[in-house]
Amino acid sequence: MLDKGRYISDRYEIIQKIGSGGMSEVYQAKDHTLNRDVAIKILKDEFANDENFVAKFKTEAQSAASLSHPNIVNVYDVGSDSGMNYIVMEYIEGITLKTYIEKKGRLSFKEADSIAIQVAKGIEDAHRHHVVHRDIKPQNIMISTDGKVKVMDFGIARAASAETVKSEVMGSVHYISPEQARNGFVDGKSDIYSLGIVMYEMVTGRVPFDSDTTVAVAVAHLQEEMVHPSVYVPDLPVSMEGIILKCTQKNPDMRYQDTEELLADLKKALMNPDEDFVVIPHVQTAKTMVVSQDELNLINTRAPGAADPDDQSNGYEDQYGNVQGRSQNTSYYDTPQEDDEETDDDSGFLNPKMEKAVTIGGIIAGIVIIIVLILFVGNVLGWFRSGSSTKEDTTQEEEGKVTVPDVRGMTYDEAKELLTKEGLEISQFAREYSDEYEKGQIISQDPDSDEMVDEGSTVTVVVSKGSQSETDTAQQSSVVPDVAGMEENAAKASLEQAGLEVGSTTYTYSDTVDEGVVISTDPSAGSTVTDGMSIVMTVSRGKKTVSVPSVTGKTQSDAEKLLKNSNLAVGSVTREYSDSVAEGKVIRQSLVAGSTVQENTAVDLTVSLGPEVKYVVVPDVLGSTLQKAQRMLNNKGLELGAVDYAYSDSVAEGCVISQGIAAGRSIEEGSSVSVVISKGPQETVTTSPTVTTTPEEDIVE
Repeated sequence: MLDKGRYISDRYEIIQKIGSGGMSEVYQAKDHTLNRDVAIKILKDEFANDENFVAKFKTEAQSAASLSHPNIVNVYDVGSDSGMNYIVMEYIEGITLKTYIEKKGRLSFKEADSIAIQVAKGIEDAHRHHVVHRDIKPQNIMISTDGKVKVMDFGIARAASAETVKSEVMGSVHYISPEQARNGFVDGKSDIYSLGIVMYEMVTGRVPFDSDTTVAVAVAHLQEEMVHPSVYVPDLPVSMEGIILKCTQKNPDMRYQDTEELLADLKKALMNPDEDFVVIPHVQTAKTMVVSQDELNLINTRAPGAADPDDQSNGYEDQYGNVQGRSQNTSYYDTPQEDDEETDDDSGFLNPKMEKAVTIGGIIAGIVIIIVLILFVGNVLGWFRSGSSTKEDTTQEEEGKVTVPDVRGMTYDEAKELLTKEGLEISQFAREYSDEYEKGQIISQDPDSDEMVDEGSTVTVVVSKGSQSETDTAQQSSVVPDVAGMEENAAKASLEQAGLEVGSTTYTYSDTVDEGVVISTDPSAGSTVTDGMSIVMTVSRGKKTVSVPSVTGKTQSDAEKLLKNSNLAVGSVTREYSDSVAEGKVIRQSLVAGSTVQENTAVDLTVSLGPEVKYVVVPDVLGSTLQKAQRMLNNKGLELGAVDYAYSDSVAEGCVISQGIAAGRSIEEGSSVSVVISKGPQETVTTSPTVTTTPEEDIVE
């Protein structure tokens, strides 16, 4: 442990120890070069000679030092001094999100959404620099005293390259993605999964998967469906639940593909919380993951009882590595106590009950597959068509299932009417040329006719553009309809009805057009184009949003400059007295720092006038004694200033002849008033006449 007052690299003065983790100790220190408080993480002595630990320590610093964002804890410096390897980080006054959730029980939808937005912004910046955090959890999210949310501890982050990268380290088991649990490919979508679990905990006050063993929790991430958060919080807005469920899909292809997409939905949820706009893509290969024996062996080797050389702590670490104990927040690589009764149970492949369940499940699955194959082959070969009762059984629809009708050759409207009657939806996938089907008729459908599907399923269709040769000969043309001001989907349908296709859609910010509404098309409305020509739509993203900076404590000019640089406007500026904020500096701002608002939003400022100045009227102390004059001045909140003395024929000795500030004037409270005190009349001296004597010898008779 370093002593208080010790200097590191002749720059950082140790103030106090603030934390200790598995491989490092953290101190609050004073950076005398830049005159600011910092946090210094110092590698423990027992690891300083281990090249692997030193390499990991430096890798952590390098990956984190490449990031600079308001929602990421900054790394300022990395170095060594007298054999000590250290990292200098931003010092944050505040608490972890984990502590915040524990204190409040659970967070409101708006608060959870706002925190998630700030976390996502930090992750987005890291991903932009090819750094995947891999350990997003409430313990690694800091909430400062001014409300700023910051992601910290890139201790197991790795720089992600364009090549396939295998996960070598897992984050805390309650928040890891399925691909981390199975030691698979890890990218930015793994951080999105973990953030989804964090959002789940924020709104419900609990994690979705919990168990007595970390192995069981890891397997749950792979195989079990989570309880929807609305079960615990019935009034949770549908948009927030949709976002959480999309983030935590077990198949990465069904999650948000990047944080930009996630941020767009989080911001939209704040504006329209009850709108069900979140779309989770249906990927054909998205099936429940089955854990192989090799993978379970790997998970067990990572479970309690198998110490990981990269993490020697007995608990998770908070902001600066503080060990917080081993409850549900225990790191997946935590090493248990030597007397942990679960060590023997977890050290093998599976406990007997789970192994038996897996074996039985495998047998049942095999039987079901064989039965399905027999039925399929039998239907194809006509084995089950001999009797009327058999035919009746095979044609009878299952409960909740419908048979897809054949809509080929129908127009889109005819197909829509038929499918609606059957309880199905329709969606146009594309328009293609066809020599078999006339223009406007459906060429193909998915699912095919006679397939059994769930009620409410969507049938996607391809619509004919007619014969290409006929089209080329006729040179058919259409006028581009005016779709500006329409919602995106309505505009697309209008263009397709005109025989045109939407080739691509570009999105841009607009101060005048609402989000999701078409701004323009290319070619423009009214243009004559050949049927089937692709039209490019430009759709509004709404007004551009920015994060409000903190300007409290800054001078008015600096605050205004910072707001303008953040694409915000300076609103009204009011002034008031303050005993704690120096004159000319900002006392408060109208918008909370870190909140997200539209560009050019006005931020009102309140600027300090300094301590309030009081004025008092100078009393008339002429003719008063010195003591009385002092009392009169003190009663008015004034001080007796310099005292001089002078003779006076009219003012009695010891009384005030004159005062430095005339009576009746208003002056600042606490000012001094000088006085002149009478010494009384000046005394007069009487002189005797001079007598001249003559010596006797000079007398002449």
